Amino acid sequence: MRCEFSFSSIGEVRGGRHEASKDHWGDNRCRVVLDEDRFTPDALRGLEDVSHVEVVFYFHVDADEPVETGARHPRGRADWPRVGIFAQHGRMRPNRIGVSVCRLLSVDGIALEVEGLDAVDGTPVLDIKPVWSGYLPRGTLREPAWAREIMAQYW
Repeated sequence: MRCEFSFSSIGEVRGGRHEASKDHWGDNRCRVVLDEDRFTPDALRGLEDVSHVEVVFYFHVDADEPVETGARHPRGRADWPRVGIFAQHGRMRPNRIGVSVCRLLSVDGIALEVEGLDAVDGTPVLDIKPVWSGYLPRGTLREPAWAREIMAQYW
């Protein structure tokens, strides 16, 4: 059942934060710059018509950190329940893939300026997708109280 895949980055994060931290990502402004050897401005044509983009990236900071495959207390807090890696957003995931919805401020050539991207300068970007209302969750969202507590200071 196991399949191997190979990805190459489409670009990288430039600017914004230089060190990863747990909270206060909301005002992080940075650029996502596409690989100029592979892309032209046509790759981003029409993206300026959306307010938000979803950026898929690789958690490259501390990439040698052990991968988590079981359950743990989020952020090491014993007052929160032990939950599996797939029930949280920790970076120690088996494939170290991060996903973030951020505000699109502008498109300039092969670069996007964004706000609220929780990735640091130099982060490899795997994909960019427009956020459309039709892809947003349908129905009422359900989440545990500890997740709301984490996110209270995240942005």
